[in-house]
Amino acid sequence: MFGRQSTSNTYAQHAHTPYRALRLHNGGAHDYDFASQTLSRGGLTSLLIAAAAVLLVAFAGVRLVGLTPYAVLSGSMEPEYPVGSLVYVKAVDPLDVEVGDAITFSLPSGTLVTHQVYQIDAESRAFRTQGIANIASDGSISPDAAPVPYENLVGKPVACIPYLGYINKFLTSPLGLVIAGTAIAVFIIASIAAGKLAALDSGQAASHRGGGGKHSRCA
Repeated sequence: MFGRQSTSNTYAQHAHTPYRALRLHNGGAHDYDFASQTLSRGGLTSLLIAAAAVLLVAFAGVRLVGLTPYAVLSGSMEPEYPVGSLVYVKAVDPLDVEVGDAITFSLPSGTLVTHQVYQIDAESRAFRTQGIANIASDGSISPDAAPVPYENLVGKPVACIPYLGYINKFLTSPLGLVIAGTAIAVFIIASIAAGKLAALDSGQAASHRGGGGKHSRCA
Protein backbone atom coordinates (compact mmCIF):
# COMPACT_ATOMS: atom_id res chain seq x y z
CA MET A 1 0.00 0.00 0.00
CA PHE A 2 2.80 2.39 0.79
CA GLY A 3 4.27 1.79 -2.63
CA ARG A 4 0.99 2.46 -4.44
CA GLN A 5 0.32 5.61 -2.38
CA SER A 6 3.74 6.91 -3.27
CA THR A 7 3.12 6.22 -6.94
CA SER A 8 -0.23 8.04 -6.78
CA ASN A 9 1.32 11.12 -5.12
CA THR A 10 4.11 11.19 -7.69
CA TYR A 11 1.58 10.97 -10.52
CA ALA A 12 -0.46 13.81 -9.02
CA GLN A 13 2.58 16.03 -8.76
CA HIS A 14 3.58 15.41 -12.38
CA ALA A 15 0.00 15.88 -13.59
CA HIS A 16 -0.28 19.33 -12.01
CA THR A 17 3.20 20.62 -12.75
CA PRO A 18 2.63 21.43 -16.47
CA TYR A 19 -0.66 23.19 -15.60
CA ARG A 20 1.02 25.36 -12.99
CA ALA A 21 3.80 26.19 -15.42
CA LEU A 22 1.23 27.14 -18.08
CA ARG A 23 -0.55 29.48 -15.69
CA LEU A 24 2.67 31.17 -14.69
CA HIS A 25 3.74 31.48 -18.33
CA ASN A 26 0.45 33.11 -19.33
CA GLY A 27 0.71 35.56 -16.46
CA GLY A 28 4.24 36.52 -17.53
CA ALA A 29 3.15 37.03 -21.14
CA HIS A 30 0.36 39.36 -20.02
CA ASP A 31 2.77 41.36 -17.91
CA TYR A 32 5.17 41.64 -20.82
CA ASP A 33 2.43 42.87 -23.18
CA PHE A 34 1.24 45.39 -20.60
CA ALA A 35 4.77 46.67 -20.05
CA SER A 36 5.48 46.97 -23.78
CA GLN A 37 2.21 48.83 -24.41
CA THR A 38 2.94 51.20 -21.54
CA LEU A 39 6.42 51.90 -22.88
CA SER A 40 5.03 52.48 -26.39
CA ARG A 41 2.49 55.00 -25.15
CA GLY A 42 5.08 56.69 -22.98
CA GLY A 43 7.58 56.86 -25.85
CA LEU A 44 5.02 58.42 -28.21
CA THR A 45 3.98 60.96 -25.60
CA SER A 46 7.59 61.90 -24.94
CA LEU A 47 8.24 62.25 -28.67
CA LEU A 48 5.25 64.54 -29.18
CA ILE A 49 6.16 66.67 -26.17
CA ALA A 50 9.75 66.98 -27.39
CA ALA A 51 8.59 68.01 -30.90
CA ALA A 52 6.23 70.61 -29.45
CA ALA A 53 9.00 71.96 -27.22
CA VAL A 54 11.39 72.29 -30.18
CA LEU A 55 8.81 74.19 -32.23
CA LEU A 56 7.97 76.42 -29.27
CA VAL A 57 11.61 77.37 -28.87
CA ALA A 58 12.11 77.81 -32.63
CA PHE A 59 9.08 80.08 -33.06
CA ALA A 60 8.84 81.92 -29.74
CA GLY A 61 11.65 81.08 -27.34
CA VAL A 62 14.31 82.65 -29.56
CA ARG A 63 12.73 86.04 -28.94
CA LEU A 64 14.07 85.89 -25.40
CA VAL A 65 17.61 86.18 -26.80
CA GLY A 66 16.77 89.04 -29.16
CA LEU A 67 16.03 87.02 -32.32
CA THR A 68 12.89 87.36 -34.42
CA PRO A 69 11.94 84.54 -36.83
CA TYR A 70 10.62 85.28 -40.32
CA ALA A 71 9.48 82.84 -43.00
CA VAL A 72 11.09 83.29 -46.43
CA LEU A 73 8.32 83.60 -49.02
CA SER A 74 10.25 84.38 -52.24
CA GLY A 75 13.38 83.13 -53.94
CA SER A 76 15.21 86.44 -54.46
CA MET A 77 17.99 85.40 -52.05
CA GLU A 78 18.39 81.77 -53.05
CA PRO A 79 20.40 79.69 -52.45
CA GLU A 80 21.48 81.58 -49.34
CA TYR A 81 17.93 81.82 -47.98
CA PRO A 82 15.71 79.23 -49.73
CA VAL A 83 11.96 79.61 -50.05
CA GLY A 84 10.26 78.01 -47.05
CA SER A 85 13.19 78.50 -44.71
CA LEU A 86 13.03 80.38 -41.43
CA VAL A 87 15.53 83.20 -40.88
CA TYR A 88 16.37 84.59 -37.46
CA VAL A 89 16.93 88.35 -37.50
CA LYS A 90 18.80 90.30 -34.85
CA ALA A 91 18.40 94.05 -34.47
CA VAL A 92 21.58 95.99 -35.26
CA ASP A 93 22.71 99.58 -35.49
CA PRO A 94 22.75 100.84 -39.11
CA LEU A 95 26.39 101.87 -38.63
CA ASP A 96 27.28 98.19 -38.03
CA VAL A 97 26.05 97.14 -41.47
CA GLU A 98 28.72 96.55 -44.12
CA VAL A 99 28.66 96.04 -47.87
CA GLY A 100 27.94 92.38 -48.59
CA ASP A 101 25.75 91.93 -45.51
CA ALA A 102 22.20 90.69 -45.85
CA ILE A 103 19.71 92.92 -44.07
CA THR A 104 16.01 92.68 -43.31
CA PHE A 105 14.12 95.91 -43.88
CA SER A 106 10.60 97.24 -44.21
CA LEU A 107 9.15 98.61 -47.44
CA PRO A 108 6.76 101.60 -47.39
CA SER A 109 3.91 99.08 -47.79
CA GLY A 110 4.96 97.34 -44.59
CA THR A 111 6.26 94.24 -46.35
CA LEU A 112 9.50 92.86 -44.92
CA VAL A 113 12.33 92.00 -47.30
CA THR A 114 15.75 90.45 -46.82
CA HIS A 115 18.30 91.48 -49.46
CA GLN A 116 22.03 92.02 -49.76
CA VAL A 117 23.65 95.42 -49.32
CA TYR A 118 25.87 96.34 -52.26
CA GLN A 119 26.36 100.03 -51.44
CA ILE A 120 26.02 102.31 -48.42
CA ASP A 121 25.25 105.98 -48.80
CA ALA A 122 26.30 107.39 -45.42
CA GLU A 123 25.52 110.96 -46.45
CA SER A 124 21.87 110.23 -47.27
CA ARG A 125 21.74 107.52 -44.60
CA ALA A 126 20.49 104.81 -46.94
CA PHE A 127 21.42 101.34 -48.17
CA ARG A 128 21.39 100.15 -51.77
CA THR A 129 20.23 96.55 -51.88
CA GLN A 130 19.76 93.66 -54.29
CA GLY A 131 18.36 90.16 -54.39
CA ILE A 132 21.25 87.91 -55.36
CA ALA A 133 18.92 85.65 -57.39
CA ASN A 134 17.40 88.54 -59.37
CA ILE A 135 19.49 88.15 -62.51
CA ALA A 136 19.11 90.53 -65.48
CA SER A 137 19.26 89.44 -69.12
CA ASP A 138 22.95 90.35 -69.31
CA GLY A 139 23.74 88.08 -66.36
CA SER A 140 24.23 90.81 -63.79
CA ILE A 141 22.27 91.16 -60.55
CA SER A 142 19.35 93.57 -60.79
CA PRO A 143 19.46 96.13 -57.95
CA ASP A 144 16.37 97.14 -56.02
CA ALA A 145 14.67 100.22 -57.43
CA ALA A 146 14.62 102.29 -54.27
CA PRO A 147 17.21 102.84 -51.53
CA VAL A 148 16.51 101.65 -48.00
CA PRO A 149 16.57 104.43 -45.36
CA TYR A 150 18.41 103.63 -42.16
CA GLU A 151 15.17 103.95 -40.19
CA ASN A 152 13.63 101.09 -42.20
CA LEU A 153 16.30 98.65 -41.07
CA VAL A 154 14.92 95.76 -39.00
CA GLY A 155 18.14 93.83 -38.50
CA LYS A 156 20.54 91.29 -39.91
CA PRO A 157 19.82 87.57 -40.38
CA VAL A 158 22.09 85.49 -38.15
CA ALA A 159 20.70 81.99 -38.82
CA CYS A 160 18.56 80.13 -41.32
CA ILE A 161 16.72 76.78 -40.97
CA PRO A 162 15.39 75.24 -44.22
CA TYR A 163 11.71 74.19 -44.45
CA LEU A 164 10.84 75.47 -40.98
CA GLY A 165 9.28 78.56 -42.52
CA TYR A 166 6.55 76.42 -44.10
CA ILE A 167 5.57 75.11 -40.66
CA ASN A 168 5.70 78.59 -39.12
CA LYS A 169 3.55 80.06 -41.88
CA PHE A 170 0.98 77.29 -41.57
CA LEU A 171 0.76 77.32 -37.77
CA THR A 172 0.28 81.09 -37.70
CA SER A 173 -2.52 80.99 -40.28
CA PRO A 174 -6.19 80.81 -39.14
CA LEU A 175 -6.51 77.23 -40.40
CA GLY A 176 -3.23 76.25 -38.77
CA LEU A 177 -4.30 77.71 -35.44
CA VAL A 178 -7.56 75.72 -35.55
CA ILE A 179 -5.79 72.48 -36.45
CA ALA A 180 -3.08 73.02 -33.83
CA GLY A 181 -5.68 73.76 -31.15
CA THR A 182 -7.69 70.68 -32.12
CA ALA A 183 -4.58 68.50 -32.09
CA ILE A 184 -3.64 69.72 -28.61
CA ALA A 185 -7.16 68.99 -27.33
CA VAL A 186 -7.15 65.50 -28.86
CA PHE A 187 -3.72 64.83 -27.40
CA ILE A 188 -4.87 65.83 -23.91
CA ILE A 189 -7.98 63.66 -24.14
CA ALA A 190 -5.98 60.73 -25.52
CA SER A 191 -3.42 61.08 -22.72
CA ILE A 192 -6.16 60.99 -20.08
CA ALA A 193 -7.77 57.97 -21.72
CA ALA A 194 -4.39 56.22 -22.00
CA GLY A 195 -3.76 56.81 -18.31
CA LYS A 196 -7.09 55.26 -17.37
CA LEU A 197 -6.45 52.32 -19.71
CA ALA A 198 -3.03 51.78 -18.18
CA ALA A 199 -4.55 51.70 -14.70
CA LEU A 200 -7.16 49.18 -15.89
CA ASP A 201 -4.51 46.98 -17.51
CA SER A 202 -2.42 47.15 -14.37
CA GLY A 203 -5.36 45.94 -12.29
CA GLN A 204 -6.05 43.11 -14.70
CA ALA A 205 -2.38 42.10 -14.67
CA ALA A 206 -2.41 41.98 -10.88
CA SER A 207 -5.57 39.86 -10.98
CA HIS A 208 -3.96 37.37 -13.39
CA ARG A 209 -0.88 37.09 -11.22
CA GLY A 210 -2.97 36.57 -8.10
CA GLY A 211 -5.11 33.87 -9.75
CA GLY A 212 -2.05 31.93 -10.92
CA GLY A 213 -0.50 31.94 -7.45
CA LYS A 214 -3.62 30.61 -5.80
CA HIS A 215 -3.87 27.74 -8.25
CA SER A 216 -0.26 26.79 -7.60
CA ARG A 217 -0.82 26.65 -3.88
CA CYS A 218 -3.99 24.55 -4.24
CA ALA A 219 -2.10 22.07 -6.42
